[in-house]
Amino acid sequence: MIAVCPNPYRDRELNVTKQVLDLLHGEGCETCVCPLFLEENAENIPKDFEIKSLKEQASKCSLIIVIGGDGTILSAVRELGTVHVPILGVNLGTIGFMSTVEIEELHLILNAVRNDMKVTRHMMLDVELKRGDKVILKECALNDVVIHGHGDCIKVTSYCGDKKMISYSGDGIILSTPTGSTGYSMSAGGPIAEPDSENIIVSPICAHTMGSRPFVLSPDRVVSVKAEKYHGKKAYLSMDGIFACDLENGDIITARKSENYTLMADPSSKSFYDIVNEKLR
Repeated sequence: MIAVCPNPYRDRELNVTKQVLDLLHGEGCETCVCPLFLEENAENIPKDFEIKSLKEQASKCSLIIVIGGDGTILSAVRELGTVHVPILGVNLGTIGFMSTVEIEELHLILNAVRNDMKVTRHMMLDVELKRGDKVILKECALNDVVIHGHGDCIKVTSYCGDKKMISYSGDGIILSTPTGSTGYSMSAGGPIAEPDSENIIVSPICAHTMGSRPFVLSPDRVVSVKAEKYHGKKAYLSMDGIFACDLENGDIITARKSENYTLMADPSSKSFYDIVNEKLR
């Protein structure tokens, strides 16, 4: 079974999805259509499509084809949970760094069907938010964890284990995986890492100091961040681009390498460096 997961906002009337299904059915593949962001885009789904839930179908699938942008892929990852099925992204977004197939390259999907593809394992982060003595949130992120002021400058102090790394006032901080290194972290001055490497990247956001620099840590480190605010200023926590919650003064956010992971499929012959130079020039 191959699940085809379009973003109906990007693929209106599922026109690209139909092309992908034609390719798959021509190879004799069994398929299911599992749209993402369905609630807010239901009007873009043709009435004759049989729609299924990715969460319910994932364990039956050998491949997940996601049609949209990087946000659509991240949504699919959340739906998969701990089910490890390779994800192949078809880019209908802007940069679409996580997608390996562009709209004019749909024929490459046949390489994946014929098992002519690279499958790479991408690390994820387990994230915990502690307020006082109570853990109030536990999540898993593929791209990044962001602590950010609501338009205000906040004080951020980060620790590696029990050792203080950096402390500054600024817009916030990003804890990124290598997969997320080409996203917000890069825009904040962080390094680009090979997506299947294993590191925790700590990138300050607009730190109000001359000496603040990103850190690249080994995957066995545990990173904690304390966010402090003054005079009623506010901050929030987001993961993989999704708002998680508002933060209170003194909250502790902890991130460590997860036992969970994501599999990404690449049926093209491009190297990581080809993609970097093509999409980030």
